[in-house]
Amino acid sequence: MEININCDLGEKSKHHSNKHDPDLLEIVNSANVACGYHAGDEDTMSQVVEISKKNGVSIGAHPSFNDPENFGRERMNLSSSEIKRLIIDQYEILQKIASKHQENVSHIKPHGALNNMACEDIELATTLANTIKGISKDLIYLVPTGSKMEEAAKKVDMKIACEIFADRNYEDDGNLVSRKKPYALITDPEEAKKHVLKMVKSQSLNCHSGKQIPCEIDSICIHGDNLSSLSTAKSIKNNLLENGLVLKTLTQMQKFKL
Repeated sequence: MEININCDLGEKSKHHSNKHDPDLLEIVNSANVACGYHAGDEDTMSQVVEISKKNGVSIGAHPSFNDPENFGRERMNLSSSEIKRLIIDQYEILQKIASKHQENVSHIKPHGALNNMACEDIELATTLANTIKGISKDLIYLVPTGSKMEEAAKKVDMKIACEIFADRNYEDDGNLVSRKKPYALITDPEEAKKHVLKMVKSQSLNCHSGKQIPCEIDSICIHGDNLSSLSTAKSIKNNLLENGLVLKTLTQMQKFKL
């Protein structure tokens, strides 16, 4: 069985250090690169692309609300045209840098509040799906499994990779537990690796209550901005390999070669 590990990277800001990025890029298969709107800058983008290329890691844009003060985690109400511009501009920023390294942006994954809002709002999710497919039908859209984003993307027949979060707990409706709640994060690498393997093997979400929700799982996200990110990433990767999973970049996955 194939699986992908992705990580949000290049997120240097007053909120977060990117010192572990080079180490994480030796573990993960695909990188979601901050495009300067919530974190990062041209130097961090170039660094992630360069190291990704060296390690055979596929590159994705991680577009956000233009809100570095709040790391893109505060909700904003924008028009469809503003959302469209937001995604296109950030994709183009990263693609321009990737081109200098003879690389291409091969997937897109929205960040923070933009992602959370689109998980719940089919109109916003549809705007995102149409915008990304409009950039290129070959782009892989990395979406939270079971979300409105997955629903909207399937309606427009996109290349969709469904992800789970290794270091986050889920509510019974399939949405992530709010970071404002004490049990939102999973910081113990041992707990995270068991959480992930159970979900991947059963193709279902493990909710905090114990409920399981059947779903599609192509990719596992490890957030790069947690203190335990590096040890969690190592633990999860090793556990998946020991249990017979085959790790691939999003671009190498068989479902996108059919």
